[in-house]
Amino acid sequence: MVTLTADVVVVGAGVIGSSTAFELARAGFQVVVVDRLSGPGQGSTSASSAIIRFNYSTFPGVAAAWEARHCWENWADHLGFADQAAMARFERTGMAFLDVDVAPKEKVMPLFDRAGVPYEVWDSKVLAERVPGLDAGRFWPPKRLDDEAFWADPAGRLGALWTPDAGWVDDPMLAAVNLADAARRAGARFVFDRQVAAVRRAGGRVAGVDLAGGERVDAPIVVNVAGPWSSAFNRMAGVGDDFTIETRPMRQEVHFVTAPPEFNHGDRPGPVIADLDLGTYLRGAPGNGLYVGGTEPECDPMQWLDDPDEADLGPTMALFEAQVTRAARRFGDLGVPSRPRGIAGVYDVSTDWTPIYDRTSLDGFYVAIGTSGNQFKNAPVVGRFMAELIAAVENGHDHDGDPVRCRGEHTGLTVDLGAFSRRRTVNADSTGTVMG
Repeated sequence: MVTLTADVVVVGAGVIGSSTAFELARAGFQVVVVDRLSGPGQGSTSASSAIIRFNYSTFPGVAAAWEARHCWENWADHLGFADQAAMARFERTGMAFLDVDVAPKEKVMPLFDRAGVPYEVWDSKVLAERVPGLDAGRFWPPKRLDDEAFWADPAGRLGALWTPDAGWVDDPMLAAVNLADAARRAGARFVFDRQVAAVRRAGGRVAGVDLAGGERVDAPIVVNVAGPWSSAFNRMAGVGDDFTIETRPMRQEVHFVTAPPEFNHGDRPGPVIADLDLGTYLRGAPGNGLYVGGTEPECDPMQWLDDPDEADLGPTMALFEAQVTRAARRFGDLGVPSRPRGIAGVYDVSTDWTPIYDRTSLDGFYVAIGTSGNQFKNAPVVGRFMAELIAAVENGHDHDGDPVRCRGEHTGLTVDLGAFSRRRTVNADSTGTVMG
């Protein structure tokens, strides 16, 4: 039997797991990362739209995203090295969050003011001027294509909340690779193509993991960053009995089309459009491309999975037509191709679309879960959250009674990690969608 020994074993090498490994290694922990796939970021991370935005329903969410944006903007500095041939790149395009009752700007603007996030309020005239080709009509609520009301004329006009510092990362998998490389430079070891078969205990706390094939990792700390497999891993560890928030795997699709005329400006991509009014979001791509994703409108059934391994990772024509046709109502010159192009992935979704960054009832067993869909952008700071949380709890701090608080290096903002507790009250202000 091959046995590795470490202070911490991180299960999952996506963008969150790799960031967690990096920050723990920088803090002096001996770290081993285990992933069932063959390299960093090949699971849910690879299917991310990698949008960098700040619109969340809670101040900790806004503060974390604003701090993380500074990390993305200075990516090489954050990592501590630069590989010019293979570095993820942040594209600052700005984002227009179209007016919608389910996420009113009047709720988020005070959070932006408190965090120092710059923004502008646009009326429908300014929105149409600033985003050429956009129809500022109000179509709410989102509808199925086979509903005659889908094709009705808009009822009113929309404005938007504009955040100029938003944008996207060009290659989400590469971002995870960059973080994994930084973690290796700090001393972390990665073990790929290995599944966890069991969680071991000793003396009332976690003692490591057994891997399929007979290998094992001895470690007094285990961090569950397993993405859509996180709930199954929790069951394997025997934790979750005191959780008030659940996580479940859900299949999602993001589609790729040619951007409509005028959307991009030469070599500069157009802005991110968050369009809950129609149930979509749009993001530019290199080469005059456009990604179109969905925001879980009530008219579309959510694709919950019992087993993430059973997910079909190819785009479907039905969902492609639905999402791209909705986008074409917003941009009349957007074509709807007859063949679907895009990617599918599996999200790890929490009850209120807010992640869980916490300890558990099993001493030494920690979770960074429920992150899919809206936490890619926060990966650089989530690693710090987890490293500070683990260090505090392992040194005797009562995180359940007195939540750890983390201060942003770039913004000076303090984030109360109690907002991401496994025992928290469900966030009533959540949109109930990927927007959080």
